[in-house]
Amino acid sequence: MYLIDTNIWLERLLDQERSAEVGSFLDRMPSNLLFITDFSFHSIGVIMSRLNRMNVYLDYIKDAFFYGSITIIRLEPDDIKRLVEVMDKFKLDFDDAYQYTAAEKWGLTLVSFDRDFDSTDMGRKMPGDIRQ
Repeated sequence: MYLIDTNIWLERLLDQERSAEVGSFLDRMPSNLLFITDFSFHSIGVIMSRLNRMNVYLDYIKDAFFYGSITIIRLEPDDIKRLVEVMDKFKLDFDDAYQYTAAEKWGLTLVSFDRDFDSTDMGRKMPGDIRQ
C-alpha cells in the first residue's frame, strides 16, 4: 500500500515533465492500495485554486474518490509529537515530516519525487520504481 505525496499528484494534474510516469503508475495500481493525507489533499486544492484550475481539482476528486477508492488519512493531535521528532531527526520541513509520519503510522510505502526523504530510514519510491 502506498502513500502518494503531493508532488506526485501535482505532476499529473499539472501535466508536468514526469506526468506520463505518474499516469502509468496510477493506471497499473489498484486505487484501493493508494492513500493520500488530508494535508496533501487540501494543499493540492490551495495550489489549484491559485492557478485557477479548480475544474482540474474537481475532476481529480471525482476520479480518485468517487470512481476510484483512494483513501484519505490524517494525523491526530497525539501524532504531532512524533512529527516534531521526525522533523528534528531527519531535518525535514513540516509538510515532509507530515507525510513521513503518516506513512510510518499507517505502514505505507511513501511515493514521492522529493529527495529529502532519501535521508530518512524509510526512504521513498518513485512511481517508476513500483511494479504491480
